[in-house]
Amino acid sequence: MAEFKYEIVDHVGVLSESGTGWSREINLIRWNDRDAKYDIRDWAPGKEKMSKGISLSLEEVKVLREILNSLEV
Repeated sequence: MAEFKYEIVDHVGVLSESGTGWSREINLIRWNDRDAKYDIRDWAPGKEKMSKGISLSLEEVKVLREILNSLEV
């Protein structure tokens, strides 16, 4: 597996936490020295492990916000 590096630029918030200590978070992350993107994924305590997740540009986050705001909940 190819090595990669990341930097958590800004911790935005925690969506949920499991009984095992893992937490689903939204963070602004810079992957492999590229521009930072908003990222949603599960993290182990101490951030030593992570699950697969999804990274979104600022433009995609704005569209997602519009979609979520249109939901009737």
